[in-house]
Amino acid sequence: MVSRSSDTSPSIDAGAPADPAQEAHAAAPFRPRLPWPSRSSDLVTPSMSAFASWSWRFLLVIAAVWVFAKIVGFLATVTIPLAIALLLSALLTPVRNWMVRKGMKPGLAAPLVFVGGLVVVLGLISLIVQQFVKGAPELAKQSQGGIDQIKDWLASSSLHITDAQLNSWLEKAQQWIGDNTDKITSGALTTATSAAHVIAGFLLTLFILFFFLKDGAKIWQWVLRFVPDQSMGSINGAAHRSWETLGGYVKATALVAMVDAVGIGLGLAILQVPLFLPLAALVFLTAFIPMVGATLSGAIAVLVALVTVGPVKALIALGVVILVQQIEAHFLQPVLMGHAVAIHPLGVVIAIAVGSITAGIVGALLAVPLAAALNAAFSYLYQKAPDPEPELEATEQADPKATTER
Repeated sequence: MVSRSSDTSPSIDAGAPADPAQEAHAAAPFRPRLPWPSRSSDLVTPSMSAFASWSWRFLLVIAAVWVFAKIVGFLATVTIPLAIALLLSALLTPVRNWMVRKGMKPGLAAPLVFVGGLVVVLGLISLIVQQFVKGAPELAKQSQGGIDQIKDWLASSSLHITDAQLNSWLEKAQQWIGDNTDKITSGALTTATSAAHVIAGFLLTLFILFFFLKDGAKIWQWVLRFVPDQSMGSINGAAHRSWETLGGYVKATALVAMVDAVGIGLGLAILQVPLFLPLAALVFLTAFIPMVGATLSGAIAVLVALVTVGPVKALIALGVVILVQQIEAHFLQPVLMGHAVAIHPLGVVIAIAVGSITAGIVGALLAVPLAAALNAAFSYLYQKAPDPEPELEATEQADPKATTER
C-alpha cells in the first residue's frame, strides 16, 4: 500500500529500483517553459506595428492623391475652366446676393452680374490692346531715340561697347533666327493650337460661371444628394467654410492687384512714360497670376521706359516696381492674405511651388485657393469632431456606481 505524505508528491517504495532517467530529470535545474506565440503579430513590437499601420495608410493616401491628380490632369480641358469659374463665382456671388437683398429678382441679378463682370474684364483687355495699337507709331519713334541713347550710354560707360559690337550681336541674332526657322514655325503652330484650347476653355468658363451665379445653391443641393445622411451636415458646413475662404482670397487678391496697378501706374505717369494707363491695366490683370504675373508686367513697364525715356528713368521705374512689389510682399500679402487664407506664408510658398511644378502657371494660380479651401474644410471638421473626454466624464457622473466598481 502506497502511503502519502503531507505534500502532494507521491512517495516511492524503498525497495523499488531507481530509474536513472528519472534521477537525471530530478537533478536538472528547473527551467520554465516559455509559451509559444499563438499569433504572428505577437512577434512584432507595438512600435513596429504602429509604424506599419501608419505606413500602409500613408501609402494608400498618396496613391489616392496621385490617381486623383492624374484624372484631373487628363480632364484639364474641363477641370481648369471649372476651377476658374468657381473662383470668379466666389468673387461675383456676394454682388449678386447684395442685389437680391435690395429687392432684385434672382433670375435678373445673376445675368446682370455676369454681364457686368464680363464687361469689366473685356474692357480692361480692350483698353490695353487699343492703347498699345494707338500709341505704336509714337512708341516706335521714341524707341528709336531711346535705343540711340542706350547706345551712347553703353559707349560712354565703363563697358565701352561700340556700335560695331552691337551690330555684330544683331547680325548673330538674325542668323540664329534664320537657322531655326523650322523650330520657330513648329512652335508657332503649337502656340496656335494652344490658343484654340485657351479660347475653348474661356468659353467653357463663361458657360459654367453663368450657371454657378444663377443656380449655384441648387447645384450644391443636388451634389449633397450623393452624401450619406449622417455626414451631410458636416460636409455642408465644411463646404460653406471653404466657400467663404475662397471669397476672401479672391477679394484680397483683387485689392492687392489694384494697389499694384495704382502704384506702378502712378510712378510711370510721374516719369512721363508713354502708355502708362494700359501698362497699369496690364499690371492689374497679371497680378492675379502668382509669382510670374507681377514680374512679367513689371519687366514690360521697365522695358517700355527704357526705350522711350532713357536708361536713367528706366532705372527709376525699376525702383518703383521693386518698391511696390516689396510693399505688397511684406505688408499687403501678410495682412490681407493671412487674414483671408489663414495659412502660414511657408505653406503658401510650398503650395505655389508644388502647383507650378505639377501644372505650370495654372497650377500656381489655383494652388493657393485650393490649399486655403482644404485648410478651411479640415479645420471645420476638426472643430466639429466630438471630444471623447467630456462624454466619458459625463457618463461617470451620471453613473457613480460604475465609477466605484471600476
